[in-house]
Amino acid sequence: MNLSNIKKELIKVFKDGISTTYTLLKIMIPVSIITKILKITGIINIIGALLSPLMEIVNLPGEYGLVWATTMITNIYGGIIVFLSLFKNHPLSVAQVTILSSMMLIAHTFLIENTICKKAGIKFWVISSFRFTSAFVLGFLLNNVYTLFSLHEKKAKVLFDSNSKTGETTIAWILNEIENYLYIFLVILSLLLIIYIFKKTGFINIFNKIFNPVLNLFGISKKATPLTVIGMTLGLAYGGGLIIKEANSGHLSKKDIFFSLIFLTLSHSLIEDTLLMLTIGASITGVLIGRLLFTLILVSIIVKIFQGVSEKSFHKYFLT
Repeated sequence: MNLSNIKKELIKVFKDGISTTYTLLKIMIPVSIITKILKITGIINIIGALLSPLMEIVNLPGEYGLVWATTMITNIYGGIIVFLSLFKNHPLSVAQVTILSSMMLIAHTFLIENTICKKAGIKFWVISSFRFTSAFVLGFLLNNVYTLFSLHEKKAKVLFDSNSKTGETTIAWILNEIENYLYIFLVILSLLLIIYIFKKTGFINIFNKIFNPVLNLFGISKKATPLTVIGMTLGLAYGGGLIIKEANSGHLSKKDIFFSLIFLTLSHSLIEDTLLMLTIGASITGVLIGRLLFTLILVSIIVKIFQGVSEKSFHKYFLT
């Protein structure tokens, strides 16, 4: 391949990066504004109070419902800020922090991430109810396992230091959002370049041979494997953004998209988010090992269930 062709293909990668980022920003900017309004008006506090009874079922103090509510409406960092403010006066055991963290890792940033899933083809209420229910079930299971074997009963140690800006001005918030959007563009562009290099060097074939056998067991095709792994390591927004791009190009089937996103909603950003939860006192037995096992078992069950669902019903009830 000559330099002229390489230049043309790199320009195409850059344009794809802009296009993918633009698709995400059309979702993220209005949702970020709505999220800010919900925070200012105190609606998050109301939702937190409604979640209080569920917290008690998984052996957590009711007030920690505010942590989960904040996490679902804003993001994990927002939830951690609320967690730190509560932890000072209401400390938790390692088991309790692990349960809460695992629930936060599955069910967070609903307005943005679930809207991305909707853009890719899954109904918003389907993915939202699935993530919420799955998070609660994982929390319930972890609580029973930890209680049964008397695990992680010591008080949790928090290493994470919040840089919360409670008095943040509107201008500061806008500038911070712009900085985040620029970062998203750079990450997406980098991912597209990496995929381009992998394809040209043939590494993508080796990569697929390693992961295909595992992911194929859970209904994820060879075409969707690289994007699913990106989402698992870097996050649902990035993996989902690339899945939207492939869906629009017609490279992925509806079931490819569905099973990939179902998998990613349970286990994504496995490196960054896992490390983040470890800093607030969670155990890796729940936030990584437990979550991965739960994902593999649940997705395998879902794949078997959907084998008996007709294409007509599948499209009618689950897809946009």
